Amino acid sequence: MNPVETASVLIGLVVLSTVLGLLWRSQSGRIQRSSRTGATSENRITIPDAPAFGSRATLLQFSTQVCAPCKTTHTLLSGLAEELDDGSGAIVHVDIDVTSRPEIANQFTLLQSPTIFILDGNGELQVRIGGAPKLAAVRAELDRLLTPAPS
Repeated sequence: MNPVETASVLIGLVVLSTVLGLLWRSQSGRIQRSSRTGATSENRITIPDAPAFGSRATLLQFSTQVCAPCKTTHTLLSGLAEELDDGSGAIVHVDIDVTSRPEIANQFTLLQSPTIFILDGNGELQVRIGGAPKLAAVRAELDRLLTPAPS
């Protein structure tokens, strides 16, 4: 292979990896609303041995032991739940470590950590966020979920 071909291959690899990195970054922390509707037993999220979910909303975080952004996300979501809850447990943050519970990762198709589910008061999945979330986006989704629909 001559030097021009080698340089072309290297430049092509750099461009490809840059495009893939930008694509991954654009998807990380992105809100995905659930298309499932109706609080039936099939739509409710249940996790054996998990702490109690909130009566109005739950910020359910799936983490791993080696995840650096998970600690920051835990602090962010715990603070937000504490700020919005009135002390009754209406809005809670639950953090599940899936490192030793791979069945949960398989059950919910968790491909990255952290992954956050926002559940309504019935435990139904409303929003899924893959990667570290943005506080403003989580707050907006909670506001949307907790604000009564106009009559």
